[in-house]
Amino acid sequence: MAPVVSQLTIDSADPHALARWWLEVLDWSYAWQPADDDDEIEIAPPDGGATNWLFLKVSEVKTGKNRLHVDLRPPNGSDQSAELDRLLGLGATRVDIGQGDVPWHVLADPEGNEFCLLRGTPDQAAAALAAEASGT
Repeated sequence: MAPVVSQLTIDSADPHALARWWLEVLDWSYAWQPADDDDEIEIAPPDGGATNWLFLKVSEVKTGKNRLHVDLRPPNGSDQSAELDRLLGLGATRVDIGQGDVPWHVLADPEGNEFCLLRGTPDQAAAALAAEASGT
C-alpha cells in the first residue's frame, strides 16, 4: 500500500501573509483558525479535492528557482487571460525562468515562489484527454 500525501509544505518568511494570499488565489479556507503567533498555517480546499498546504515560518531566504511548483488552471467559466489579470491584481508577478515561448504563464507569489498558469480550464483539459484517448 502506498503512503498518502498529508500536506504540501511551503517554507515562508511570513506564513500568515502567504497563506492569506493563497487563500484568495485558490478560494480555499483555513484547515484550522490560526493564532496570531502561529508559525504554521494550513489551508484546505472546501471540497477536500486536493492536498492541504501547510505554510511554515523559516528564517532562510529563498534562493534560486523552486524545484517543485504548482500548475494552476483557470476555473471553468473563465479563461487564461481573465485569470492572469486576477492573479496579477492580487500581487502575483511575472517571472522569466528561461521558459521561452510557451502557452502558459510563469508567475511568482509575494515571496517569490514560482507557479504556472496553464491555458485550458479543467473541462477543456478533460475534453482534450478524452479526445486523445478516443483517437479523435
